[in-house]
Amino acid sequence: MATIFIPEVMGYSRIAGMPIITGIYTILLPMAIFAIFCSSRHLIVGADSATAAILFSILITVSSPGSPVYVTMASTVAIFCAVFLIIARIFELGFIGDFLSRTALVGFLTGVGIQIAISQLGSMFGISSMGTNSLNTIPQLISFAVNLPETSIQTLIVSTVVLAVILIARRISRKIPGALIAVVGTIIASFIFNFTKIGISLVGPVPNGLPSLTIPSFFFGFDFYALFTAAGACFIVIIAQSAATSRAYSMKCSDELNENKDLLSLGLANAVAGLSGTFVVNGSPTKTQIALDSGARSQFATLVTAAIILMVIIFFTKPISILPNATLASIVFLIGLEMIDISGLKDIYQEVPTEFYLAIIILLTIVLAGVFWGIVFSVIISLLLHLSHSYRPNNSILTRNNRGEWVFTPISPGKYTEEGLIVYRFNRDLYYANSYKLMNEVMMLIKTSEYPVKWFVLDSGGFSAIDYTSMQMLKELKNRLDELNIIFAMTTVLPSLEVQFERSGFINVLGKENLYKNVADAIKSYENQ
Repeated sequence: MATIFIPEVMGYSRIAGMPIITGIYTILLPMAIFAIFCSSRHLIVGADSATAAILFSILITVSSPGSPVYVTMASTVAIFCAVFLIIARIFELGFIGDFLSRTALVGFLTGVGIQIAISQLGSMFGISSMGTNSLNTIPQLISFAVNLPETSIQTLIVSTVVLAVILIARRISRKIPGALIAVVGTIIASFIFNFTKIGISLVGPVPNGLPSLTIPSFFFGFDFYALFTAAGACFIVIIAQSAATSRAYSMKCSDELNENKDLLSLGLANAVAGLSGTFVVNGSPTKTQIALDSGARSQFATLVTAAIILMVIIFFTKPISILPNATLASIVFLIGLEMIDISGLKDIYQEVPTEFYLAIIILLTIVLAGVFWGIVFSVIISLLLHLSHSYRPNNSILTRNNRGEWVFTPISPGKYTEEGLIVYRFNRDLYYANSYKLMNEVMMLIKTSEYPVKWFVLDSGGFSAIDYTSMQMLKELKNRLDELNIIFAMTTVLPSLEVQFERSGFINVLGKENLYKNVADAIKSYENQ
């Protein structure tokens, strides 16, 4: 786990615009703290590509990547994330992650992957005039094409060898740490052939020793809008991605899971990250899978990994200083490619084509406008998907099938339950946005019924509670049915909903005699009359 995690987080620190050592710090104290306090036996926490890209795309607008002010701001964002996560734990807001849909997440991560991969082309080809401090995809591509004649052949050879080593190692076995082999190999080559003299740029000095625990200095010059924006965007992705990963592996490994406890653990991990001078950490699906493939069956493996990383930080940072930038760029390039979820997009297209186009919109938003707007669109589109499902439910009516059994079937004009009786079920919670859909469907069924309707029964088993608008709609519906001499009855009214009916006075409007325990009782009462 340590041999694969170290080069991976070095790549993530590059994406975040942070010093390389800070990437390694994310898999020391934050990873260990999470392992001690979490409920998941398998979820691994550390630097992550999505949150690193969000951090970079927002903080680059107010400070230079890698500068002391930038590093302090990145650590402050981690502390803000910790505060948000701990508040979320106190109020048990783990469900927030459910509102970033799988469709939105696939589009978001694919867009970020494209952006990250393209941003590394300059370093892989040794084109210094392109720079690396940008995730503006289209300008980066144009600049790459214009400056392609400046390609450093020596740098390109290093990049090609690194890519080949990693891909061949993966082809043989995922347990072979191809990235580490490439890192060690290019460090040795750099030492033997003195890469600096032949025009290959190096990482440069990397400090050794433990991170110092300090509270980031707050300067009045800080752009707090940028800090809160970055923290808010990272907070959403942390909750969504960590929850999705921990759920997936808890089901896979038959583990018990306490999402709210994990929120606290993520908060503590981010607090330690901020205090130790590094950046936001997240539940990582790639690290979790690597741990599982390596044979880890509990968080004890994570603590042993952290101990090994501690030894690296104390004794082995000096060789990293002669690591070619092209090596890191190639590792990050592959990380970006792995985030491009073609199979996920294909599945969405085959199963729900309309959601596929929403995923593509998010993807294009990130590529054209940046990660911040991508996360904004991801949240908006996820909420719109939720509203579309709740606003337009597929409601049903009780009818008899060919065998004479009672079954709920989709509504259509002219359908009825029995001669003079309609039993109707609204298959979502009732609230202001969909309440008049219920009204319109009820009136349509009554007007198109083959026989004059005498009783209309509303099965309210799906209503846990209703809002003021819906309550007024039910009163209006009662009045309209009274005008048509139709008895309005309700069944399966939950106790909490009945209390609400009494408080609003609707119980007197409806009449207690028109409340039935279940549909069968209502039908029996109608037939008796």
